Amino acid sequence: MKYEELIANMTPEIHQSLKRAIELGKWPTGQKLSAEQRETCMRAVIAYDQNLPEEQRTGYIDRTKNNGAKHGSDPLAADVLKIINTH
Repeated sequence: MKYEELIANMTPEIHQSLKRAIELGKWPTGQKLSAEQRETCMRAVIAYDQNLPEEQRTGYIDRTKNNGAKHGSDPLAADVLKIINTH
């Protein structure tokens, strides 16, 4: 089975289990995650999250105010850079 198929067949329960293993640094059995296992789990969680609505993704920050307006600026938006020549 290919990686993409594994992600497509991942259940919400497996997703939660992987997130928990990353948080605790160990599997449900108590066995410690290796650095490679932790990285693989993180990649799988991120890949799975791409199929979820934005507000359900790991690390999502709700920037809306009570009136529906957005708080702050979009961290992914391009910044305008002004170069001033003082010579």
